Amino acid sequence: MENSNNSNNQLQSFISTLKPLALVLLALLIILALPLILQEFGFNFSQKDNLSKISPETETPINSSDSQILFSQVNPEEGYTIKAKYGNIGPKLLESGAIDFEKFKDIYARSGSPLTEEQIKILTQGADKEITVNQDNAHFLLNFFWALGLANKNPILDKGAITKYGQDQIGSFASTGGWTIGTKDTMDFYSKSEIILLNQEQQAKVDEVTNNVFRPCCNNSTAFPDCNHGMALLGVLELMAANDASVSEMYEAAKYFNGFWFPQQYFDLALYFKAKDGLDFKDVDPKIIVGPEYSSGSGFSKTKKWLSDNNLIEKAPQGGGSCGV
Repeated sequence: MENSNNSNNQLQSFISTLKPLALVLLALLIILALPLILQEFGFNFSQKDNLSKISPETETPINSSDSQILFSQVNPEEGYTIKAKYGNIGPKLLESGAIDFEKFKDIYARSGSPLTEEQIKILTQGADKEITVNQDNAHFLLNFFWALGLANKNPILDKGAITKYGQDQIGSFASTGGWTIGTKDTMDFYSKSEIILLNQEQQAKVDEVTNNVFRPCCNNSTAFPDCNHGMALLGVLELMAANDASVSEMYEAAKYFNGFWFPQQYFDLALYFKAKDGLDFKDVDPKIIVGPEYSSGSGFSKTKKWLSDNNLIEKAPQGGGSCGV
């Protein structure tokens, strides 16, 4: 009899031990099954639903007003002025054969934006006026400086990266073969005219900056000017160096010329820096933004992906340019 009582007591003790475990298991099963039950009855609790996709470390919101302000910094209404004048560059480009005036003029006439009287004077007579890039003249200056970059004699053209495939291949790049509005074949005036003379110190500045300035259409720096934007910016930087601009001023100019020549891409970069770092475009370090991390083709692609992942893709008010005249 005593043994029977002991057995009953042991069984009851075992059952008492199992009860908490059973309750825990039941709770776990309910938790695991809850999403399926809710989904079955029309509830949908997706991960991060109704939450911004921007991570906690990048919480700066962007609204339409902010976007307009940002774009006005990328392409300021007043433009961006460099401490250099047109001088007699235009007439020298005509004289060198880099520009056929009638062909040049016809391009703009056919585009619906004919050359202004001031632009005609810049080309034919020269102008004692500081150069300002803005939305109205960005395309004019792109071709103007493209011609200058091609024609002006410089070691970057004679011995730089653009020669790495051989002298006979230089004419096959977009910046050389794509220039079709000269009076001569491009290679007949390529790096032939001493329009801008640089001393050793000035050339060193050009070398430094061009090696660190990139453009979103490719992975090449301005020191390898294989497209029109690279060749044009080379012309800008040569002219600035000749006027004793500092390296920091040259980087800043590259930032704004890129902004006017690549308005969509630089608007994207402005959105990125505002959302991720809380920085206005005007406050972004020029050397950083024009460098390979953000302004090369591959670097920009990473930035664009970040914007896409965070639902921050917006269309800039003005489109970008192509690698042709």
